[in-house]
Amino acid sequence: MDQNKSLGDKLVTVIAYVFIGFFAIACLYPLLLTVSVSFSSEQVIAKNGYSILPQSPSLDTYKYIFIHSGTKILRSYVVTIFVTVVGTLGALLITSMIAFAISIKKLKYRNIIAFICNFTIIFSAGLIPWYIVSVNYYGLKNSMMALILPAIFSVWNMFLMRTYFSSISPALYEAAEIDGANYFTIFFKVALPLSTTPLFTVGLMYALQYWNDWWHALIFINNRDLFPLQYYLFNILSNVNAISSGRIPAGAAGNLTLPAETVKMAVTVITIGPIIFLYPFVQRFFVHGIMAGAIKE
Repeated sequence: MDQNKSLGDKLVTVIAYVFIGFFAIACLYPLLLTVSVSFSSEQVIAKNGYSILPQSPSLDTYKYIFIHSGTKILRSYVVTIFVTVVGTLGALLITSMIAFAISIKKLKYRNIIAFICNFTIIFSAGLIPWYIVSVNYYGLKNSMMALILPAIFSVWNMFLMRTYFSSISPALYEAAEIDGANYFTIFFKVALPLSTTPLFTVGLMYALQYWNDWWHALIFINNRDLFPLQYYLFNILSNVNAISSGRIPAGAAGNLTLPAETVKMAVTVITIGPIIFLYPFVQRFFVHGIMAGAIKE
């Protein structure tokens, strides 16, 4: 009986590995296809379609993006990196402080604070009032703060961190209070060192949010020197599509043959490249943090 059970367990394990392997290949295939097309010739792609291997390998698309853009795309990279780093650190500080505060059960009105935060998920004033308040009252126009402040707090991330803070034993906080520590000291020297997992998890979410953001640049930024990477590439792609579709006269592009299809894939590669290299380092924290946030007492 035991041998049959052991054989069954091995069979299930093999099936699970095979299934996961096929699933991984299915997920990897679109990425490989994207990279391959970005390095292929536009003419060959138009004639033969997409292929997993580069057809007539060419760097014309990347030359078009980088050379014809000059230093502008490098400047947009700097803007995006600055916004991502500063925005993520600021968002982590604000989110963790609010989450820690409402995780303290003896905090007065903590349920009201949590309700107000949750209320903003369900109801909002709308785009036009939000824009008027942001520009006329907060001065968020053509500045780095316009790319950072509107996305600096997420209620969902706050509740995820609150769940983790609530799982920390109150005895640790009480011991720190007996030693004369105030809540700021408890937060920075007790709560945060015990919460690296949710910090990495929420930090990755915020970093992805800032890295992929182009909407706030579209709304608030007119100065091309402040264009983040995503919005700058969005403009390149929009211009290429407009010329290729005939909405802009062909003469406006000169004698240059625009890589309409391959530029889409190249833009994707340029955008996701840094995140792909970053993700393996924080993956274990991300998975563990999501599981920890799902556990309820």
